[in-house]
Amino acid sequence: MRSILKILFLTAVALSIFSCSKDSQSGNKDEREFIVAFEEQSIPYGDIKDQAVISLLFSQTAQVEGSVELHVTMQDVVFDKDFSTIPSIGQGQVIVLPFSKGSNGVEFVFKNLDSDQEQSDKLVQFQIQNINYTAATPVIRGFNILTISYNASLGGVLAPNIGGPNEHNQVYVDLAGRATYPVLRDSWDLAFYSDGPEFVVKLNGSIYMAAGPLGVSSIDQVVSSSELQKLQELIRIGTFDSKNTAYIDSPSGDLNQTAIARIDPNDENNKVYLLNLGSAIGSDKDVLPGSVNIAGDARGWKKIRILQRGSDYLLQYAEPQQSQFKEILIPKRPGFNFNFFSFDTLGSVSVEPSKENWDLNFTVFTNTVSQNGAPMGSYGFSDFILQNRYAGVQAYMVRIPSDDKDFYKEFSLNQVDYANFSYDLRIIGDTWRDVASQRVVYKDVFYVLKDAKGNFYKFRMLGFTDEKGNRGYPRFEYSLLF
Repeated sequence: MRSILKILFLTAVALSIFSCSKDSQSGNKDEREFIVAFEEQSIPYGDIKDQAVISLLFSQTAQVEGSVELHVTMQDVVFDKDFSTIPSIGQGQVIVLPFSKGSNGVEFVFKNLDSDQEQSDKLVQFQIQNINYTAATPVIRGFNILTISYNASLGGVLAPNIGGPNEHNQVYVDLAGRATYPVLRDSWDLAFYSDGPEFVVKLNGSIYMAAGPLGVSSIDQVVSSSELQKLQELIRIGTFDSKNTAYIDSPSGDLNQTAIARIDPNDENNKVYLLNLGSAIGSDKDVLPGSVNIAGDARGWKKIRILQRGSDYLLQYAEPQQSQFKEILIPKRPGFNFNFFSFDTLGSVSVEPSKENWDLNFTVFTNTVSQNGAPMGSYGFSDFILQNRYAGVQAYMVRIPSDDKDFYKEFSLNQVDYANFSYDLRIIGDTWRDVASQRVVYKDVFYVLKDAKGNFYKFRMLGFTDEKGNRGYPRFEYSLLF
């Protein structure tokens, strides 16, 4: 699996630089960045019986020698007692990993010295803090943090860093690892399903993207100005028109109800779509306490068509009124729900942790809204919480009896109602807070979650503002159920 992931990483970065083009005059940049990223984002202690080799991957073969510096953060562990590393941790809690010319990556050894293997809050985190390299521009992108923790944390309190009133981050949470992984929510545009034989593409609903079919059958056909203008008025979020739900992915997460139809093996059955790239992240300046500024300037439009090519996707894209277009091959990524693509980098980007290593996602979200019972179409929601549906993570809400102050504290595994579990991405969603009037967290609800590894947790939200009342600072507590 490691060799496959390494090949896919290098292939994805290479494709981002050398995307196939039918427009020879458009000219992709020939500048090459030297990107370094961890192969994985988290590893449970339980998976390391003795020692593990931790790999960092390069986007290109090293042309000169250099080094990578990792900063080490430790929680409830002691170096050389609970664990050790080769090379050893040096001054400033830093590990220096030298590499030679011709290298495609670098490794270090993590040795588990804790023979008890008891569940606790022990955690070791390695973060790429510097790349010493002179042959190209060194860039830290993708999985820049690796967390090693016990397989199933007993719980605790976490504060996902979604970034304040503009909520610029999506934050993936691994409850078992007691770890959080923030990623800029505008760092990707399309998500290509990778975990099975199906060919499905999702939009980045966190920046309010939408898509609808164009009246052309080939990507190189020009779209008339009148048709383009008409469609651009329709393919938007927040128009309060119930019909615009046709242009978004189903908020439930059902892969049979995506804005872009499933990719058919027959090219002729795959439509050309007008893609609304949504909105840039808003500014958090001059935002009143209790308010948010999620959406900034419009990011523009693309004309796209997606085809199957063996086990890969072929993405064709162009400006809406251009006939010249480009193509890029998007490989599936084993072990991950999706392979993510960005029009900014013209290649694959790392977003989600591997399939079984996250449970919750704190994010802005494109949902549907009703007014006085009447459907009003798609609408953007802040402070939304999703669960990892595609890895089998399920959840449900529990209401606390008004006269039982100890109900949450005493809730145990034998009280779990298995019939209530749901895969629907909205099951947690925004049901834990009121932002319309009082801006409060509901104290009479909590949630039960079953993760991909069969662990059961209860969790409840504690807040979503800082001490000054500014939005975008969520906190929650959770506990492993016994």
